[in-house]
Amino acid sequence: MSDTEQATDHSPIKQGWSRARIVFLSVSFACLVALLCWAREVLLPFILAILIAYVLTPLVASVERRRVPRGAAILLVYALVLGSLYASIANMAPRLYRETSGIVREIPALLRQSAHAIGPKVDGWVDRIAPAAAVPDEDLDPPAALEIRPAAKGGFDVNIGSSIEVTQDSETHLRVESTSGGKVARFHFSQVVDDAGEHVVTYLKKNAMQIVNVGRAIVTYASRGIFLLFMTLMVAGYLMYTRENVIRFFRELVPAQSRLSFDKLLFRIERGLAGVVRGQLIICLINGLLSAIGFSLFGLKYWPVLSLVAAVGSLIPIFGSILSTVPAAMIGLTQDFWTALWVVLWVLGIHQLEANFLNPKIIGTAAKIHPCIVVFVLLTGEHFFGLWGALLAVPAWSILQSLFLHWRSLVISDATDTVLPLFDAYHSSLPPPGTSPPGPTSSRWPLGPPSSKRG
Repeated sequence: MSDTEQATDHSPIKQGWSRARIVFLSVSFACLVALLCWAREVLLPFILAILIAYVLTPLVASVERRRVPRGAAILLVYALVLGSLYASIANMAPRLYRETSGIVREIPALLRQSAHAIGPKVDGWVDRIAPAAAVPDEDLDPPAALEIRPAAKGGFDVNIGSSIEVTQDSETHLRVESTSGGKVARFHFSQVVDDAGEHVVTYLKKNAMQIVNVGRAIVTYASRGIFLLFMTLMVAGYLMYTRENVIRFFRELVPAQSRLSFDKLLFRIERGLAGVVRGQLIICLINGLLSAIGFSLFGLKYWPVLSLVAAVGSLIPIFGSILSTVPAAMIGLTQDFWTALWVVLWVLGIHQLEANFLNPKIIGTAAKIHPCIVVFVLLTGEHFFGLWGALLAVPAWSILQSLFLHWRSLVISDATDTVLPLFDAYHSSLPPPGTSPPGPTSSRWPLGPPSSKRG
């Protein structure tokens, strides 16, 4: 048999979606899923490494275009980013510590002040809904939980009342009290808050050793977190250094005639993640800066801490922004009503600016996800994977949405698609086959062009 006939016989295996290729990819995918499920408890550093590499790759590419070797560019970007974070934390940490300590010290007083300010309104509202019945004064005295009286023949008579509760406060101390509490004439909101604050303080005093153990556990977790941080940065560095090889590996898994479609899928995923990851980080910084400006102008106490809370809360769409507004409004209420009102209006203005201007400009239409879907994926991620699930739910959904839209464009030819025209414009700007691109990577494709050949 000639060489030409042998090549003809083997061509169905090497080209096209042959049965051997489909079986091989299916089995490989099943094994990969099984491996990920088996090692799911150690996947978080690798997921964070992928996100860090994705966020920092444009900066590395920008440094590379200035004739800097890739390894040096990665180290330079790490030094710049980590140095900026360290300088920011070093400058802000003393004030943040003072502000946070002040909030912790003043929480009981702030609660009492708020309770006494709004307590009468709450009491009046409760009285209108459920009026309290008149109770004679003699019925207000609670029964004695334990009575000890001298006996007539010497000794003592011990009378134990009903509803006795015995609590062991320590190894040598028992606390005996009545759980009936007598009859209360009416509901008092301020009394409820005061009692709750006293119980919290008492609990902290009686469980000091448990609190020390919690602090010890925090130190242990912090040490482990530092180790995982260095491992995550190392993995992210390797991903940025070998990004073209990683893309080329996955691109060569598909047949040659399908690689243009694969490039479209990568472009669509890149556009979606650019919005929900990089764009969301930019919006968080803008949100924190605008919150700091407004809170300081209105004279809100502890505004540096509250601005940081607003910036971090913006990482979680919708819910994070709502939850970060609550402490600012509560602190404002302890000062006066108008401060709280102006703070809430300022936050609402920031969110309107974000929804109507920042999101379309920074995130763009390619990454747009319906708010109902955002709520669904956030609740699902938090339910199954906790806080990290809520943080990573939207990026994961963005990838799934890109896959769905890509297959829809292949099956339904007349479906509206806003990404394919952008890809066609990008693809037409690539250098001809056989020539090198103008730089190490393209800023329009931060992960680098998938190949010099247009499959």
